[in-house]
Amino acid sequence: MSAQPATNAAEVSAGGSAPGAPTPDGLKAGLKNRHLSMIAIGGVIGAGLFVGSGAGIAKAGPGILISYALVGLMVVLVMRMLGEMAAANPTSGSFSAYADRALGRWAGFSIGWLYWFFWVVVLAVEATAGAEILEGWMPKVPQWGWALIVMVVLTAANLASVSSYGEFEFWFAGIKVVAIAAFIVVGGLAVFGLLPGSDNEGAGLAHLTDHGGFLPHGPGAILTGVLLVVFSFMGSEIVTLAAGESADPRRAVSKATNSVIWRVAVFYLGSILVVVTLLPWDDPRIADKSKGSYVAALDSIGIPHAADVMNVIVLTAVLSCLNSGLYTASRMAFSLGRRGDAPAAFAKTTSRGVPQAAILGSVVFGFVAVWFNYQWPDTVFQFLLNSSGAVALFVWLVICFTQLRMRGIILRESPDKLVVRMWLFPYLTWATIAMISFVLVYMLTDKDGREQVLLSTAVAVVVVALSLIRDRLPGARGTAAAAQGADGGSKESVIP
Repeated sequence: MSAQPATNAAEVSAGGSAPGAPTPDGLKAGLKNRHLSMIAIGGVIGAGLFVGSGAGIAKAGPGILISYALVGLMVVLVMRMLGEMAAANPTSGSFSAYADRALGRWAGFSIGWLYWFFWVVVLAVEATAGAEILEGWMPKVPQWGWALIVMVVLTAANLASVSSYGEFEFWFAGIKVVAIAAFIVVGGLAVFGLLPGSDNEGAGLAHLTDHGGFLPHGPGAILTGVLLVVFSFMGSEIVTLAAGESADPRRAVSKATNSVIWRVAVFYLGSILVVVTLLPWDDPRIADKSKGSYVAALDSIGIPHAADVMNVIVLTAVLSCLNSGLYTASRMAFSLGRRGDAPAAFAKTTSRGVPQAAILGSVVFGFVAVWFNYQWPDTVFQFLLNSSGAVALFVWLVICFTQLRMRGIILRESPDKLVVRMWLFPYLTWATIAMISFVLVYMLTDKDGREQVLLSTAVAVVVVALSLIRDRLPGARGTAAAAQGADGGSKESVIP
C-alpha cells in the first residue's frame, strides 16, 4: 500500500471560531452552546427506546436493566475515547479523520463510508416510521406522501444553514428530554403510590422480583438483552461531528463527554426502571409492539390518551433521528471529500457554509432507500438493514483502536490539547475492545444477529478492498494531496 498522505490541517478546527464565522474547512460556526448541549443530551435518545424496549424486557425480565447498564458502560467508555481525540482536534470527520491519521487511509476511508451508509439507511427507516404515524392522524395523505414531505422539509432545513439544523434539533431533543423527565417523575410517584388518582397498584420495587425473580430466564438472558438494546445507543457520537461547527468546540466536546454518564443513567436506566416497577415484566401489554412499553406504563397509571401522547413523542424522536441522520451523513461525506476519498464536489460549501452537494448526495440515497422500503421491503430493503446492522459496533471498535494510537501522537505533537483523558489508559481501552468483540461474536449465535454481522462484515470487506485497490491506482496519492490542498489548505498532520 502506498504511504498514507498527511491529513489536511484545515480539516481540523484547532480552536474556536466566532459565532457564525467560517471555520478553517469552509463550514460555519453556526451552532450555539444551547444547540450543542441539547444535541448531546437528546442524541442518545432514539425512537427505539420508546417503542423497542418492550422486546428486551420480555426476553430478559427486570434483568434488562443489567443489559442496558452494560451497553451504557460500553458507550460511556467509547465516548470518553472519542472525546479525548475530539477535544484535541474538533473536526467534521470525527473518528473517520482520526482513523485516517492513526491507522491509515484505508481505515478512514472505510469507516467513513460505512458510517455514511449506516445513516442513509436510517433516513429511510425513520422517514417510513414517521410517515406511518402521520398517516394514522391524516389518512387522506398516503404514507409515501408523508415520507416525501418530512424528507423534503428536513432537507430544506439542512440546506438553509447549520443553525437551522441546530434549531430543529434543539426543539426535537428538548421535547424528548422533557417527555422522559416527566415520565420518570410521574411514573416514580405512581410506583410508590404517591400519585393522586393513579390506577397503578403502587407496588414499590416488588415487581423487580415477584414474577420469577430478577432474572426469570437465567443470566444468559442478559446477553440476549444486550443484543436487543445495543443499537438504540447509536448516535451518541454525533455531538463530536457537530462540535466542529460551534464557536467553542473543545468546551462543547468536553462537556458532552463528561455528561454522557448521567445521560445514560437517567434517560435509559431511569426510564426502564420505572417501566419494570410499574408493571410486571411479563404483562402482555409491555410486549405489544403496536404500543410499546412506555404506553403500557402510562396506561397502568391511568393517563388519558396515553397512546396518542406517546405517538407525538415518538414522532418527535423519529424526526430528530432523521434530522441528525441527514446532518451526520452529509458531514461525513463532506469530510471524505476534503480528504480526497469522495467526489470533490462533496467538499465544497455554499456562501452559508453548507456542504450542499454532500447533503443532496446523502438525501438522494435516502430517497432511493425509502423507495426500496415500499417496493421490496422484505428483500432489497431488508438486505440494506442487515448489511448496515453491525456498523455501529464496527465504528466503536475503530474508535478504540484509533485512540490507542492517537494518544501517543497527541502527546508527542501537542500535549497541551489533551484536555480530556481516557481513564486507566490503555487498560480500559483494551477492555472495551474485548467487550465489543464479545458482543459481535455472541451475535453469531443469534439468527437475526448472525445475518447482520455476516452481511455487515461482507460489506465492510468490500469497502476496505476498494480502499486498498484505490490506494494502489496510479495518481491516487496525488489526487488525495490535491483534495487536501483545496481551499488553501496545507498537507499537514491532524494535530496542528
